[in-house]
Amino acid sequence: MNKRIIFTGGSGKAGRHSVPYLVDKGYAVRNLDLVPLDCPGVNTLITDLTDSGETFNALSMHFGAEGLNTGAGPAPVDAVVHFAAIPSLLMKPDNKTFQVNAISTYNVLEAALKLGIRKVIIASSETTYGVCFAEGDKDFHSFPLEEDYDIDPMDSYGLSKVVNEKTARAFQMRTGADVYALRIGNVIEPHEYDRFPGFLADPPSRKRNAWSYIDARDLGQIVHLCIEKDGLGFQVFNAVNDTITANEPTRDFLKRWAPNTPIHRELGEFEAPLSNRKIREILGFKEEHNWRKYVPKS
Repeated sequence: MNKRIIFTGGSGKAGRHSVPYLVDKGYAVRNLDLVPLDCPGVNTLITDLTDSGETFNALSMHFGAEGLNTGAGPAPVDAVVHFAAIPSLLMKPDNKTFQVNAISTYNVLEAALKLGIRKVIIASSETTYGVCFAEGDKDFHSFPLEEDYDIDPMDSYGLSKVVNEKTARAFQMRTGADVYALRIGNVIEPHEYDRFPGFLADPPSRKRNAWSYIDARDLGQIVHLCIEKDGLGFQVFNAVNDTITANEPTRDFLKRWAPNTPIHRELGEFEAPLSNRKIREILGFKEEHNWRKYVPKS
């Protein structure tokens, strides 16, 4: 029987690529969002995840009218993927951004785990590393950025993601379920590779993203790998592609553009400063969409 997945925020920038990827892998997917998703075979349930009652109901309903034919009630859910959020700073007032992101994540984790769903994957963020939405020009503590880094954001969005990771860990310890948090890098959709020549020409413009990115389709692969990999308990994974968005080797590039930041281990020749080593080694991630495939050589 195909796994049944509830995906929150499937209508957003990352979700609208990840959901079709999961459908192509044979999963039955239900989308929870405030706006519909145009994906054949996927129904969207309009849900306010800041309301705990709506959240509990949404995670315990039929995926569609066909479920009524069984007479056995809603079928069990195998995993919840929680991407729904206010997706950036400066879109809503700061307190609203924090409130929506922190409370919706608490509600989803509580509902999923109290309903007996044993796998939850949440969207954390590169902003937890503290530079993306920092006031002024802030240096990273060290490179590469890996999951044991002392995350220290000063903004409401990044702070909400740190709180969400702590919330996820608390629920995992309480229940013993698998709860994985993805620190998602700057999401690049297929039509956005025309921005890369500008990135290459202006290296300081990409410091806030640690000169890294995640192709939206490769993010779908990462979600799929998380769904299939059981038994890891609470985990944090950087969700980024393999290589730096620069033509120069990583160590030489960082010496030039981040001279005050120490490098604490050997780096692959073009390894992304926001490293995905953990998802490659533990989940078996193999990127399919390296930016060099889509950007003409200058």
